[in-house]
Amino acid sequence: MKVVPIKEAGTQLDALMRLAEAGERVVLTRDGKPVADLVAHVPDPPRTGIDFEAGHAWLKAQGIDRFFSYIADDFDDPLDEDFLIRPE
Repeated sequence: MKVVPIKEAGTQLDALMRLAEAGERVVLTRDGKPVADLVAHVPDPPRTGIDFEAGHAWLKAQGIDRFFSYIADDFDDPLDEDFLIRPE
């Protein structure tokens, strides 16, 4: 870890950036007190969406071979008009 006063950091910025890129932490101070850290930027990992294989592996590890055990043949059929008025 390298400690540098802010007044000196302006003239050494290129060298300090190279230290940060190399993985070293640079602490910037004002009146001897730490004010900021100069560290290398770490990009966010790419988002890949849903990992269905991992989901299936987890379900299998839980002893679940299917997400739904049964879906009725008329599942997608329209409901009767009076269903919401008088459910049975």
